[in-house]
Amino acid sequence: MTETRRAQPSSSTARIRAGVGGWTFEPWRDNFFPAGLPHSRELEYASRQLSAIEVNGTYYGTLKPASFKKWHDETPDNFVFSLKATRYATNRRVLAEAGESIQRFTESGISELGDKLGPIVWQFMPGKVFEAGDFEAFLALLPKQVDGRALRHVVDVRHESFMSPDFLALARRYKVATVFTDADKFPSFADLTGDFAYARLMMSQAELETGYEEGALDAWAERARQWAAGGAPADLPTLEEAPARGKPRDVFVYFINGAKERAPAAAMAFLSRLGFTPADQA
Repeated sequence: MTETRRAQPSSSTARIRAGVGGWTFEPWRDNFFPAGLPHSRELEYASRQLSAIEVNGTYYGTLKPASFKKWHDETPDNFVFSLKATRYATNRRVLAEAGESIQRFTESGISELGDKLGPIVWQFMPGKVFEAGDFEAFLALLPKQVDGRALRHVVDVRHESFMSPDFLALARRYKVATVFTDADKFPSFADLTGDFAYARLMMSQAELETGYEEGALDAWAERARQWAAGGAPADLPTLEEAPARGKPRDVFVYFINGAKERAPAAAMAFLSRLGFTPADQA
Protein backbone atom coordinates (compact mmCIF):
# COMPACT_ATOMS: atom_id res chain seq x y z
CA MET A 1 0.00 0.00 0.00
CA THR A 2 1.71 3.19 -1.13
CA GLU A 3 1.58 6.53 0.63
CA THR A 4 -1.17 8.77 -0.72
CA ARG A 5 -2.02 12.30 0.28
CA ARG A 6 -5.56 12.75 1.48
CA ALA A 7 -7.96 14.87 -0.55
CA GLN A 8 -10.36 16.94 1.53
CA PRO A 9 -12.70 19.85 0.93
CA SER A 10 -11.26 23.33 1.43
CA SER A 11 -14.32 24.53 3.40
CA SER A 12 -14.76 24.35 7.17
CA THR A 13 -15.57 20.65 6.84
CA ALA A 14 -11.84 20.08 6.43
CA ARG A 15 -11.58 20.86 10.14
CA ILE A 16 -13.78 17.86 10.98
CA ARG A 17 -12.16 14.50 11.67
CA ALA A 18 -13.96 11.27 12.42
CA GLY A 19 -13.12 7.69 13.15
CA VAL A 20 -13.36 4.82 15.61
CA GLY A 21 -11.73 3.54 18.77
CA GLY A 22 -8.58 1.54 18.05
CA TRP A 23 -8.00 -0.70 15.04
CA THR A 24 -7.52 -4.25 16.38
CA PHE A 25 -11.10 -5.45 16.76
CA GLU A 26 -11.62 -8.99 15.48
CA PRO A 27 -15.18 -8.54 14.08
CA TRP A 28 -13.86 -5.80 11.77
CA ARG A 29 -11.90 -8.51 9.97
CA ASP A 30 -15.22 -9.72 8.58
CA ASN A 31 -16.89 -6.42 7.68
CA PHE A 32 -14.23 -3.68 7.38
CA PHE A 33 -10.76 -4.98 6.63
CA PRO A 34 -10.16 -6.73 3.27
CA ALA A 35 -10.05 -10.51 3.46
CA GLY A 36 -6.56 -11.78 4.12
CA LEU A 37 -5.16 -8.41 5.23
CA PRO A 38 -2.24 -9.08 7.61
CA HIS A 39 -3.01 -7.87 11.12
CA SER A 40 0.19 -5.82 11.00
CA ARG A 41 -1.35 -3.68 8.24
CA GLU A 42 -4.70 -2.96 9.88
CA LEU A 43 -3.71 0.53 11.06
CA GLU A 44 -2.32 1.28 7.61
CA TYR A 45 -5.65 0.34 6.04
CA ALA A 46 -7.96 1.93 8.65
CA SER A 47 -6.12 5.25 8.51
CA ARG A 48 -6.81 5.47 4.78
CA GLN A 49 -10.57 5.01 5.19
CA LEU A 50 -10.97 7.34 8.19
CA SER A 51 -9.42 10.61 9.29
CA ALA A 52 -8.81 9.89 12.98
CA ILE A 53 -8.59 7.11 15.56
CA GLU A 54 -9.00 7.31 19.32
CA VAL A 55 -6.44 5.07 21.02
CA ASN A 56 -7.66 3.17 24.07
CA GLY A 57 -4.52 1.18 24.80
CA THR A 58 -2.77 4.22 26.27
CA TYR A 59 -5.41 4.25 29.02
CA TYR A 60 -4.30 0.86 30.31
CA GLY A 61 -0.52 0.96 29.97
CA THR A 62 2.52 3.00 29.03
CA LEU A 63 3.80 2.63 25.49
CA LYS A 64 7.28 3.28 24.18
CA PRO A 65 8.24 6.22 21.94
CA ALA A 66 8.94 3.74 19.12
CA SER A 67 5.26 2.75 19.07
CA PHE A 68 4.11 6.34 18.53
CA LYS A 69 6.75 6.84 15.85
CA LYS A 70 5.58 3.67 14.08
CA TRP A 71 1.97 4.88 14.09
CA HIS A 72 3.09 8.20 12.67
CA ASP A 73 4.97 6.55 9.84
CA GLU A 74 2.19 4.09 8.92
CA THR A 75 -0.54 6.72 8.51
CA PRO A 76 -1.16 9.32 5.79
CA ASP A 77 -0.77 13.08 5.98
CA ASN A 78 -3.42 14.93 7.98
CA PHE A 79 -4.42 11.83 9.95
CA VAL A 80 -4.87 12.36 13.70
CA PHE A 81 -4.68 10.19 16.81
CA SER A 82 -6.60 11.09 19.94
CA LEU A 83 -4.97 9.43 22.94
CA LYS A 84 -6.88 8.30 26.00
CA ALA A 85 -4.63 9.26 28.89
CA THR A 86 -3.53 6.90 31.62
CA ARG A 87 -6.19 5.71 34.05
CA TYR A 88 -3.66 6.09 36.88
CA ALA A 89 -4.14 9.85 36.63
CA THR A 90 -7.95 9.88 36.65
CA ASN A 91 -9.01 6.80 38.65
CA ARG A 92 -7.98 8.14 42.03
CA ARG A 93 -9.71 9.65 45.03
CA VAL A 94 -7.57 12.79 45.14
CA LEU A 95 -7.01 14.20 41.67
CA ALA A 96 -4.61 16.83 42.98
CA GLU A 97 -2.11 14.01 43.57
CA ALA A 98 -2.05 12.94 39.90
CA GLY A 99 0.96 15.02 38.88
CA GLU A 100 3.47 12.17 38.62
CA SER A 101 1.10 10.00 36.55
CA ILE A 102 0.26 12.91 34.24
CA GLN A 103 3.94 13.67 33.70
CA ARG A 104 4.81 10.02 33.07
CA PHE A 105 2.12 9.82 30.39
CA THR A 106 2.81 13.10 28.59
CA GLU A 107 6.55 12.42 28.57
CA SER A 108 6.21 8.80 27.38
CA GLY A 109 6.97 9.68 23.77
CA ILE A 110 3.61 10.93 22.51
CA SER A 111 5.38 13.82 20.79
CA GLU A 112 6.72 11.26 18.29
CA LEU A 113 3.30 11.52 16.63
CA GLY A 114 4.24 15.03 15.51
CA ASP A 115 1.40 16.87 13.78
CA LYS A 116 -0.70 13.69 14.06
CA LEU A 117 -1.07 14.13 17.82
CA GLY A 118 -4.68 15.08 18.47
CA PRO A 119 -6.48 15.78 21.75
CA ILE A 120 -5.62 13.90 24.91
CA VAL A 121 -8.73 12.43 26.55
CA TRP A 122 -8.86 12.31 30.35
CA GLN A 123 -11.67 9.88 31.14
CA PHE A 124 -13.16 9.67 34.62
CA MET A 125 -15.07 6.82 36.20
CA PRO A 126 -18.88 7.11 36.35
CA GLY A 127 -18.69 7.29 40.14
CA LYS A 128 -16.26 10.22 40.21
CA VAL A 129 -18.12 13.18 41.73
CA PHE A 130 -17.30 16.78 40.85
CA GLU A 131 -15.39 18.53 43.63
CA ALA A 132 -14.46 21.99 42.39
CA GLY A 133 -11.24 22.49 44.34
CA ASP A 134 -9.80 19.07 43.60
CA PHE A 135 -10.83 19.15 39.95
CA GLU A 136 -9.26 22.57 39.47
CA ALA A 137 -6.05 21.25 41.03
CA PHE A 138 -6.11 18.45 38.44
CA LEU A 139 -6.68 20.83 35.51
CA ALA A 140 -3.80 22.98 36.71
CA LEU A 141 -1.49 19.93 36.43
CA LEU A 142 -2.21 19.38 32.73
CA PRO A 143 0.81 20.55 30.72
CA LYS A 144 0.36 23.02 27.88
CA GLN A 145 3.12 21.45 25.79
CA VAL A 146 5.56 18.58 25.55
CA ASP A 147 8.85 18.71 23.63
CA GLY A 148 7.78 22.07 22.23
CA ARG A 149 4.50 20.71 20.86
CA ALA A 150 1.25 22.24 22.11
CA LEU A 151 -1.15 19.85 23.82
CA ARG A 152 -4.94 19.91 23.65
CA HIS A 153 -6.91 18.36 26.50
CA VAL A 154 -10.50 17.10 26.73
CA VAL A 155 -12.19 15.66 29.82
CA ASP A 156 -14.75 12.86 29.66
CA VAL A 157 -16.78 13.30 32.85
CA ARG A 158 -19.45 10.72 33.60
CA HIS A 159 -21.24 11.76 36.79
CA GLU A 160 -24.27 14.03 36.82
CA SER A 161 -22.62 16.31 39.40
CA PHE A 162 -20.51 17.71 36.55
CA MET A 163 -23.64 19.19 35.01
CA SER A 164 -22.86 22.42 36.80
CA PRO A 165 -21.99 25.99 35.78
CA ASP A 166 -19.05 25.75 38.19
CA PHE A 167 -17.59 22.87 36.18
CA LEU A 168 -18.10 24.72 32.90
CA ALA A 169 -16.39 27.81 34.30
CA LEU A 170 -13.38 25.78 35.42
CA ALA A 171 -13.04 23.99 32.09
CA ARG A 172 -13.20 27.30 30.23
CA ARG A 173 -10.67 28.91 32.56
CA TYR A 174 -8.17 26.17 31.77
CA LYS A 175 -9.19 25.99 28.08
CA VAL A 176 -10.09 22.30 28.35
CA ALA A 177 -12.79 20.82 26.13
CA THR A 178 -15.57 18.55 27.39
CA VAL A 179 -16.68 15.32 25.69
CA PHE A 180 -20.25 15.20 24.41
CA THR A 181 -21.76 11.72 24.28
CA ASP A 182 -25.12 10.53 23.04
CA ALA A 183 -25.11 7.60 25.49
CA ASP A 184 -28.15 7.36 27.74
CA LYS A 185 -26.08 6.06 30.65
CA PHE A 186 -23.86 9.15 30.93
CA PRO A 187 -24.72 12.84 31.40
CA SER A 188 -24.82 14.50 28.00
CA PHE A 189 -24.36 18.23 27.61
CA ALA A 190 -22.85 20.02 24.63
CA ASP A 191 -21.64 23.24 26.24
CA LEU A 192 -18.39 24.25 24.57
CA THR A 193 -15.53 24.86 26.99
CA GLY A 194 -12.42 24.65 24.77
CA ASP A 195 -11.39 25.76 21.30
CA PHE A 196 -12.44 22.45 19.70
CA ALA A 197 -15.46 20.13 19.88
CA TYR A 198 -15.24 16.45 20.77
CA ALA A 199 -18.08 13.92 20.45
CA ARG A 200 -18.11 10.22 21.32
CA LEU A 201 -21.14 8.57 19.72
CA MET A 202 -21.99 5.35 21.52
CA MET A 203 -25.47 4.35 20.37
CA SER A 204 -24.83 2.40 17.17
CA GLN A 205 -27.24 -0.46 16.48
CA ALA A 206 -26.22 -3.89 15.21
CA GLU A 207 -29.26 -4.26 12.93
CA LEU A 208 -28.32 -1.13 10.94
CA GLU A 209 -25.60 -1.51 8.32
CA THR A 210 -24.17 1.90 9.18
CA GLY A 211 -24.93 1.69 12.91
CA TYR A 212 -27.08 4.81 12.86
CA GLU A 213 -30.19 5.69 10.86
CA GLU A 214 -29.52 7.74 7.73
CA GLY A 215 -31.34 10.72 9.21
CA ALA A 216 -29.26 10.54 12.39
CA LEU A 217 -26.04 10.57 10.36
CA ASP A 218 -27.32 13.55 8.38
CA ALA A 219 -28.04 15.35 11.64
CA TRP A 220 -24.61 14.60 13.09
CA ALA A 221 -22.91 15.82 9.91
CA GLU A 222 -24.83 19.10 10.16
CA ARG A 223 -23.95 19.50 13.84
CA ALA A 224 -20.29 18.94 13.04
CA ARG A 225 -20.48 21.60 10.32
CA GLN A 226 -21.97 24.06 12.79
CA TRP A 227 -19.26 23.37 15.35
CA ALA A 228 -16.54 23.71 12.72
CA ALA A 229 -17.94 27.03 11.52
CA GLY A 230 -17.79 28.46 15.05
CA GLY A 231 -21.42 27.87 15.98
CA ALA A 232 -23.24 25.46 18.25
CA PRO A 233 -26.03 23.02 17.36
CA ALA A 234 -29.36 24.19 18.73
CA ASP A 235 -30.75 20.66 19.10
CA LEU A 236 -28.25 19.29 21.65
CA PRO A 237 -28.73 19.62 25.43
CA THR A 238 -26.74 22.35 27.17
CA LEU A 239 -26.59 23.80 30.66
CA GLU A 240 -26.17 27.36 29.48
CA GLU A 241 -27.28 29.39 26.49
CA ALA A 242 -24.88 29.00 23.58
CA PRO A 243 -22.61 32.02 23.02
CA ALA A 244 -22.63 33.99 19.79
CA ARG A 245 -20.83 32.41 16.84
CA GLY A 246 -17.09 32.37 17.38
CA LYS A 247 -13.99 31.41 15.42
CA PRO A 248 -13.89 28.24 13.30
CA ARG A 249 -12.81 25.26 15.35
CA ASP A 250 -11.57 21.70 14.92
CA VAL A 251 -14.12 18.95 15.48
CA PHE A 252 -13.51 15.31 16.44
CA VAL A 253 -16.30 12.74 16.14
CA TYR A 254 -15.74 9.13 17.17
CA PHE A 255 -18.16 6.25 16.66
CA ILE A 256 -17.30 4.11 19.61
CA ASN A 257 -18.91 1.45 21.78
CA GLY A 258 -22.53 0.42 21.23
CA ALA A 259 -22.58 -2.11 18.38
CA LYS A 260 -18.85 -1.67 17.83
CA GLU A 261 -18.81 -3.94 14.78
CA ARG A 262 -20.74 -1.16 12.97
CA ALA A 263 -18.39 1.65 13.99
CA PRO A 264 -16.23 1.81 10.83
CA ALA A 265 -19.29 1.86 8.57
CA ALA A 266 -20.86 4.59 10.68
CA ALA A 267 -17.71 6.71 10.58
CA MET A 268 -17.29 6.29 6.84
CA ALA A 269 -20.95 7.12 6.18
CA PHE A 270 -20.58 10.21 8.35
CA LEU A 271 -17.40 11.30 6.57
CA SER A 272 -18.95 10.79 3.13
CA ARG A 273 -21.58 13.38 4.05
CA LEU A 274 -18.77 15.89 4.51
CA GLY A 275 -17.22 15.21 1.11
CA PHE A 276 -14.32 13.24 2.55
CA THR A 277 -12.37 11.08 0.10
CA PRO A 278 -10.54 8.03 1.53
CA ALA A 279 -6.80 8.34 1.03
CA ASP A 280 -6.57 5.16 -1.01
CA GLN A 281 -9.14 6.56 -3.46
CA ALA A 282 -7.80 10.09 -3.78
